[in-house]
Amino acid sequence: MSIDARIKIIIVEAQPVVRAGIKHFIANIADMIVVGEALNGHDAIRLARQIEANLMLIEIAFNDRNGIDVLKQIKREFPHIAIIVFSSHREDQYAIRALKAGASGFMNKQCSQEELLRGINQVASGLKLISPELAQEMANNLSHEYASEPHKTLSDREYQTMTMIASGKSVSDIAKELSLSVKTISEYRARILIKMRLRHNGELTHYAIKNELVE
Repeated sequence: MSIDARIKIIIVEAQPVVRAGIKHFIANIADMIVVGEALNGHDAIRLARQIEANLMLIEIAFNDRNGIDVLKQIKREFPHIAIIVFSSHREDQYAIRALKAGASGFMNKQCSQEELLRGINQVASGLKLISPELAQEMANNLSHEYASEPHKTLSDREYQTMTMIASGKSVSDIAKELSLSVKTISEYRARILIKMRLRHNGELTHYAIKNELVE
């Protein structure tokens, strides 16, 4: 019996049109196959447990769970699955956090089909996928770990909370959306202000807009 050596891919993407486009493209590649599709973080973890796969294309901007947390959990349970974060967000906003959480690479949704194919093959072969610009930023950070950009000292959850506050959401709204207590979110907010040396939400919002951390 022959062994199926194709790259088995799970697509995690909320937008049906994007999923369909990727699936149609991969269907024409002989050594790749889409074995599952997920809409959110919960489904991504469920499929990873149920379906044999060796690569995931993930848009980590989930509505149900923190994308970095989902990525960490999948890598913790299935370290053999290579993960490419396939996102519409700017690379400098999420790529380093995603790589630290276990992702093998980051690609923008504006990439060409040829770039996507090359990226999948590169990651499937065991290599990392990072742009020259990101590689330079990571090298720079070795000598001054985020010193010039206070938001990079935040934990993943603190960073998520910071962007939500800067987007105009209240503490209670954030608590409800993240399924956490108001007290917990208030503690995150307090830590964020201390770490970033800010006094109130207004300064936080100004900082986030100035540094293009919110759309």
